[in-house]
Amino acid sequence: MHKTTIGLLATVACTLAMSLPNVAHAGEAKLSCKLKYNLTGWSLIYKHTTGNGVISCDNGKSMKVHVAAQALGITAGKWKIDDGTGSFNEVHSMDEVLGDYVQASANAGVVKSGEAQVLTKGPVSLALAGGGRGVNLGVDIGKFTISR
Repeated sequence: MHKTTIGLLATVACTLAMSLPNVAHAGEAKLSCKLKYNLTGWSLIYKHTTGNGVISCDNGKSMKVHVAAQALGITAGKWKIDDGTGSFNEVHSMDEVLGDYVQASANAGVVKSGEAQVLTKGPVSLALAGGGRGVNLGVDIGKFTISR
């Protein structure tokens, strides 16, 4: 049952991200940008996660960022994610990675925790993966915010 729920949420998130309109930016080349992050969080129906990270792009620019997530769902736990990674798609300038992303997640872990998500903000999408420690179980939907 748990694997089916995670698979269903991942499919829905990917479908949503791919169905969004692709807005062309005339004369601007696409950038390859990556996020490295650390998070701590807790949940009991309401999910709250905060952390920090660094975004680096292939044009040599980088910036330190604050990351936060808020969501509601059937979820409970407390966790820490260390050395998480993310990849952005459809980025033409570094400022496009900042803002609120739609998030849907399914997670489970005892002692070793993990996450894998696809987030979207208009034409920009962000795929996250990370491992850590804690206890967590549930499914939720909410927002993931990246700010300076």
